[in-house]
Amino acid sequence: MEGGETFPVLGNGSQGDDKVMQTFHKSFGQVQSRLDQNRKLINEINQNQASRIPGRLNRNVRLIGELNSNIRRVVDVDVELSLSFTGSMEASPEAEAASQGKPGYERVIIYRTHNCYVG
Repeated sequence: MEGGETFPVLGNGSQGDDKVMQTFHKSFGQVQSRLDQNRKLINEINQNQASRIPGRLNRNVRLIGELNSNIRRVVDVDVELSLSFTGSMEASPEAEAASQGKPGYERVIIYRTHNCYVG
């Protein structure tokens, strides 16, 4: 895995932890909704392609545009989530303690990849 980012582990029940968790839950809900919608779009695109019916093939142009838009939205949510998470880590006392290697604070590495396949 490449491109990992290192962050301290939160978990002391602070308000910052609650805000981070709320942001995670909201963001993951948005992403899951888009991914579910994309799965349906991809299935319809594949069915239209297999049918070779001109009207359905024309419809694929709109569906592919919608799919691309959804992918952009997922990437935007990921960027916002990353910025929010990084900002909360940099501002937390735990981040300071972890960056100084103080006992009792762990560091965790998060790896992110973006692979989108349309077939």
